[in-house]
Amino acid sequence: MIELRDVHKSFGPIDVLRGVNLSIPTGSSMVIIGGSGTGKSVTLKCVLGLVTPDRGSITLDGQDVTRGDRDAFLARFGMLFQGGALFDSLPVWQNVAFRLLRGALKRPKDEARAIAIEKLRRVGLKPEVADKFPAELSGGMQKRVSLARAIAAEPEIIFFDEPTTGLDPIMSGVINDLIREIVVEMGATAMTITHDMSSVRAIADNVAMLHDGVIQWSGPVADLDQSGDPYVDQFISGRADGPIEAVR
Repeated sequence: MIELRDVHKSFGPIDVLRGVNLSIPTGSSMVIIGGSGTGKSVTLKCVLGLVTPDRGSITLDGQDVTRGDRDAFLARFGMLFQGGALFDSLPVWQNVAFRLLRGALKRPKDEARAIAIEKLRRVGLKPEVADKFPAELSGGMQKRVSLARAIAAEPEIIFFDEPTTGLDPIMSGVINDLIREIVVEMGATAMTITHDMSSVRAIADNVAMLHDGVIQWSGPVADLDQSGDPYVDQFISGRADGPIEAVR
């Protein structure tokens, strides 16, 4: 579904991506791990076309992501943002139905609201939540609303940016389980970036380790603990000593 070949991206003198190669099969869940500042978010933005690589290619179903109908391209994606990114001034249902109330995916208001309530139900929220505002919800409920928004338009591909940031371990587990269930249920292709190893093990079919601008290791999540790669071993064990230099 998604193919990155020799993708490079620099910002001024800083080389962020130095030749990323990665394949994400249709219907699979790929989780990209790596320390802060290694280029995970830049990789995601390149796939979405928000950042243009300096060289290399990124294709979606064999088509260059930088060409073609931009609206039609973006309509294939759903996105769960790291901080939730809910609109404070809109009630919950309008947040969930945001894409269904405008643009190419526009639906009648009543239909959009009904879809929003159904997606809220899918993530474990009751219909009465629909008319509340984000500030009236807990962090875990806001994350569920964000997940409902990500799936509202039935996307083929869903991106999850640090989906459990700011949540306690129990709520993190709930969100991880929901993400896995929904991705499997929808048959969607998923790409997640995270530091949270519990998310990796709950969500991933395959894992890729991004370090120093390249994919250091990739493989099935079942092989993660026996990767034999010193960078992967240090990262998943959280050791300060190893080839990854800790910022002190």
